[in-house]
Amino acid sequence: MSNHAGRKASIQFSSNPRFPPVASPSLRERIGDWIFPPKGPEIGPVVLGQRRVYILPTGGGLMFGVTILLMLVGSINYNLSLGYVLVFLLTGNGMVSMLHTWRNLARIAVRPGKAAPVFAGELAGFRVQVENPGSLSRMSLAIQLPGRQPEYFDVAAGASKEVEVRTPAAMRGRLYPGRLRIFTTYPLGLFYAWSVVDLDMYCLIYPKPEPGNISLPPAQSASAEGSANGTGEDDFDGLRTFHPGDSPRRIAWKAFARNEIFLSKQFSGSAAAELWLDFGGIPNALGVEAKLSRLARWVIESEAAGLRYGLRLPGSDYDPDSGAAHRDRCLQALALYKS
Repeated sequence: MSNHAGRKASIQFSSNPRFPPVASPSLRERIGDWIFPPKGPEIGPVVLGQRRVYILPTGGGLMFGVTILLMLVGSINYNLSLGYVLVFLLTGNGMVSMLHTWRNLARIAVRPGKAAPVFAGELAGFRVQVENPGSLSRMSLAIQLPGRQPEYFDVAAGASKEVEVRTPAAMRGRLYPGRLRIFTTYPLGLFYAWSVVDLDMYCLIYPKPEPGNISLPPAQSASAEGSANGTGEDDFDGLRTFHPGDSPRRIAWKAFARNEIFLSKQFSGSAAAELWLDFGGIPNALGVEAKLSRLARWVIESEAAGLRYGLRLPGSDYDPDSGAAHRDRCLQALALYKS
């Protein structure tokens, strides 16, 4: 995934009632963003070296330290030898816990994965590949998007793990996840080690298909003007009276020369019907976004019906075709359309 100009390092959140309200950033997150401001997206695997992993005591860790301090004061006041032993033992355990918490996160590699396109109003999923090159398993790691619930996972020694984090997709276009926070409190929860990565990735958001029963525009024959009437193009099957809308190419000119009556040629076989989904053919009263939603609905229904369909947008045309690749190409054009 390439870097794009004007990239927004933020997440678009939806007001859709299907999604729960988004929590505001915590004090730790706000302080971390102030100390470590955004530097732009990073391409390729990001290795969390010793200069990228930060550690602070958790709330439980602070209470643990206060408790040890009170125990030390009591041991000094009452000259308790066993109190000293317990204080030093717990202090040592705390220091070892801090080392294990930092080591649990250090030197892992994080690389962006693929994000499957979704429709507006759905949840966009961002896949992140986490690689553990070390000889020790990494336990109880977590990846979190700003304001979202974290995703917890483990990574075995010498293995990799794909983790997907989700966020609401409110609007069509490219949705960038912004900065991801990867953290751990393993093994005792006394310390919080974290790192912030800004991976070069995005999710393509298609327009939300218009609800309701919306009829498709009339289809046209692949080799003639006017609406497709179900007749084929394979074998000549006789003549009929010319009707307004018939293609001039179907007029039987030899028969007209004989009796001066316009007749149209009929053919038997399967009709190669195709239709055009035209942005300009939709009433302007709907607005741009409503037009794109209707076109998205038509693209999905045309593909499901097995029709050959083309897409016309201001400034660009997509020739009639069918298949999943053509459907995705049309939906991508609708997602990235700029009025």
